Amino acid sequence: MRRTLLLLVLAPALVCADEFDALRSRIRAELVRLNVASVSVALARDGKIVWEEGFGWADREKRIAATEHTLYSLASISKPMTATGLMVLADRGLVRLDAPMDEYLGAAKLRARTGSAREATVRRVASHSAGLPLHYQFFYADEPYARPPMDETILRYANLVTPPGERYQYSNLGYGLLDYAISRVSGRDYAEFMRNEVFLPLGLTRTSVHLTPALEPYAAIRYTAAGQRLPMYDFDHPGGSALWASAHDLVRFGMFHLKDHLADQKAIIKDASIDEMQRPVAKIDESQNYGIGWFIGKRGDYTMVSHRGAMGGVATTLNLIPSKRIVLAVLSNDSDRLPDRLADQILKQMLPDWPATRTTSPRPEPYTAQPQLTGTWIGTISTYKRELPLTLQFQKSGDIHARLGSQLETLLNEAEWRDGVLTGQMQGDIGTPDTSRRPHTLLLRLKLRDRKLNGSATAMSLPADRAGNAISHWVELEKAPAPGEAFRIGSTRFTEIK
Repeated sequence: MRRTLLLLVLAPALVCADEFDALRSRIRAELVRLNVASVSVALARDGKIVWEEGFGWADREKRIAATEHTLYSLASISKPMTATGLMVLADRGLVRLDAPMDEYLGAAKLRARTGSAREATVRRVASHSAGLPLHYQFFYADEPYARPPMDETILRYANLVTPPGERYQYSNLGYGLLDYAISRVSGRDYAEFMRNEVFLPLGLTRTSVHLTPALEPYAAIRYTAAGQRLPMYDFDHPGGSALWASAHDLVRFGMFHLKDHLADQKAIIKDASIDEMQRPVAKIDESQNYGIGWFIGKRGDYTMVSHRGAMGGVATTLNLIPSKRIVLAVLSNDSDRLPDRLADQILKQMLPDWPATRTTSPRPEPYTAQPQLTGTWIGTISTYKRELPLTLQFQKSGDIHARLGSQLETLLNEAEWRDGVLTGQMQGDIGTPDTSRRPHTLLLRLKLRDRKLNGSATAMSLPADRAGNAISHWVELEKAPAPGEAFRIGSTRFTEIK
């Protein structure tokens, strides 16, 4: 009798003992060490889900445990899902990837500050190479700010600050344009279209744009680094950030994109369209590109198709290794990048020759005086309210003094000069209602073109418990002429610099 009872007690442990036990122990230890609320994992290999499990608390206060079916906010993993919806329309001949994005917008259109808006195609918008700048903007449920209509966001911020096709620049706003286009072309609300044309046909029953009331009880609470519950928040770019899914659903989505179509999944897009999404469009660096909704990179001898997400109370990663038919999803309701580290550990166990995590690239050398820049440059930052005078004085010592309007002169800090592009941060207040919601600094990214410096000034919210905003504006400056000579840039007249 005692032996029978002992076997009954040990039976669950014997059943659970498998190749992932060491990883389970490591995950539990990391949750405690880092005070992360929860993590959910799902892993597929050779067309089958071989491991899926939740760890920790989806809701600490209510003591609701995380499982593989808990919904997590995906942050930027929303992008490959939105891109899949876009490809549904492309396969039906309703969207042309190489047509100008403007063809699928309403009355508000892209504004080409440089280059041509016709070259800002759907494909380039979807690959972050259309010329749109850095952008994200959050609207919290307990604050008196509401997301504006998309046409208004386009009028304010859809500026092409580099010529289309010139470079990769990650921009959530581009995916706001894509979800808007999906809605306009399909004649349906974006969330409704995604549910009926992507999620349900793929059997993703716990996947949603935003949280519906029916799914709220199954969702992980987003927590700050201090363990505080974050209120719900919205975006002016839902297609880039607003989706929720369980690890189970997300690994099924990844399997579809490996063409491991499950029996209960419909072929919502052609296999050729899956290939098209994974074809590099925009080069990021020597080892990584961006396609249509996916990062495509090299890790050792392996090609990895992936996306990750990060924002307030969210850290997520989805990795596809096509040559080994592996899909791995790791989701968390905390902003610590634990999912990335766990994903590497899991892939290392699956693939013994999986290389160590790539170290970050060395930072460029600090700015040193450039003869072609030395002197005073004068111009404006253009906002939807007004043009603000901006002056940069490049000293022979290498210091760069900056002044925005009548505000105090400051230094351009962390200045760098590489490939004809100046970057740096300065103190300054843009003064629009949008930027004034959060204390911010200004991130400048300016390229030297035909004796002008132009590009973007991004109002970057200062670090806080809540995810802040990055709101970019067009900047253009010209080098000041000889003393006493008046000159004009745009509608602004300048005189001698003293």
